[in-house]
Amino acid sequence: MLSVSKINKTAILTFVLLLFCTSALYAGVGAGVEARESVDIVDVLTFTAIFLAGISALFGIGLAFAAKRFAVQEDPRIDQVSESLAHAHCGACGYAGCRQYAEAVVLNPDVAPNLCTPGGKASAEAIAKITGKLMTQLEPKIARVFCQGGCSKSVRRFKYEGVADCRAAILANGGDKACIYGCLGYGTCYRVCPFGAITMSGDHLPVINPVKCTACGKCAQACPTKVIEILPMAKEVLVRCHSKDKGPVTKKNCQTGCIACGICVKVCPYNAPSVTNNLSRIDLEKCKVCGICVQKCPTNAIMDYIPKRPKALITEKCIGCHMCAKVCPVNAPSGELKKLHVINQDKCIGCGICTSKCPVVAITGTFNYAEVLQAYEAKKAAREKAKSAGAETAANV
Repeated sequence: MLSVSKINKTAILTFVLLLFCTSALYAGVGAGVEARESVDIVDVLTFTAIFLAGISALFGIGLAFAAKRFAVQEDPRIDQVSESLAHAHCGACGYAGCRQYAEAVVLNPDVAPNLCTPGGKASAEAIAKITGKLMTQLEPKIARVFCQGGCSKSVRRFKYEGVADCRAAILANGGDKACIYGCLGYGTCYRVCPFGAITMSGDHLPVINPVKCTACGKCAQACPTKVIEILPMAKEVLVRCHSKDKGPVTKKNCQTGCIACGICVKVCPYNAPSVTNNLSRIDLEKCKVCGICVQKCPTNAIMDYIPKRPKALITEKCIGCHMCAKVCPVNAPSGELKKLHVINQDKCIGCGICTSKCPVVAITGTFNYAEVLQAYEAKKAAREKAKSAGAETAANV
């Protein structure tokens, strides 16, 4: 509570101010006005110029003092890092913009230099060099669309005539598609992609261009049904369906949906697929991209992103161990024990299982040959190194 004396002082001060303002408003009214007969323009302009110069100098000195007094020193490496980024402002790095990531990667030792996926390897190497951090190679990723039910292969519940946008269409009772888990096909992902990596097919499904896609994730964020995921590019065998409806319902709504029949689980030699909630999913850590499940899927719900699989060829290095014939799911290899084997090209499906199991890497031609050969040579070098180390130890003893 305010005291009585303070209230009285406030009232008196208010009264004086009002009286002064009123007097100023009516100053000169009813009395003669003293004025000059002429005005010297030069004097007026000179005074105005001097006044403005003085005010400008005063404010300039004040701003200069404030800038010096409250200046924040910024690490020059932030600008260098910022220049090395793609400036897509896509948010794939986990920060609001490129500038925020540049500040974080310079000032925070825990932030990796390779988070700018649109910038790629060149950007990551430049940032690592500027910040002095160790750059680890990230596995290339790409956006994958988990739906094949275009207009010609899926059923619509009603005719949608609203705004041609998936986010608007889903507000109409979950969208016009009978499968509520599928792509609505109105091109929202196509419009939000900053790199032009998405086009819409004639069947109203998004098509990802692997050359242009940077895995920024904007399309995945914008998709209201979440049928787009960012996955490793090397994993090229996927169940392209998100439907969790029971098999008969899925089959009724879409011609290419997963009906959870479990055939993929039975035929996979690596135990990668599993059926949960009426949907088959492939464990990317276990999957070796052999593509056998693609061949066996009755609804073609499993997609093989390798357009044409090269077939296996057995070289002269073959020792006739018969391992290829044991592991081949289609009985393509044949031959006598300890003799050169051959592969029936008509039967071979290019799964690469025989290549990965051959103990001497005598089988070439398959998509995974380079990877298998690299692993074999690394193991061989490790064995030779261990052998030489053992021999050196024995010699010293």
